[in-house]
Amino acid sequence: QVQLVESGGGLVQAGGSLRLSCAASGRTFSSYLMGWFRQAPGTEREFVAAISQRSVSKYYVESVKGRFTISRDTAKNTVYLQMNSLKPEDTAVYYCAARDYCSAYACYEKKEGYRYWGQGTQVTVSS
Repeated sequence: QVQLVESGGGLVQAGGSLRLSCAASGRTFSSYLMGWFRQAPGTEREFVAAISQRSVSKYYVESVKGRFTISRDTAKNTVYLQMNSLKPEDTAVYYCAARDYCSAYACYEKKEGYRYWGQGTQVTVSS
């Protein structure tokens, strides 16, 4: 069992930055692939970024490449999402999630494969 708690959301102007954190409980944090998803009102929850168990591989949705960076600190059981050059269209509730290793193509993008989810943190970007 893994519990995930996000923090770091807030209100920021366009062009600004935020760093989201996701603290995980449990001793098996390092065994999970970690992902960030977001959901704006009236839309489906969408993939944002993911990081493999040993940080060897990182994946991003096209719209955030070059602006967002995912990382993890195994000693702190925490995964981060550094968000720079924020845009109003980045406004959403951001969720972190954990899943077992997967090897199928783009499996990390599929929210159905994630076993554990946090409660979400709101990010609002004003224009």
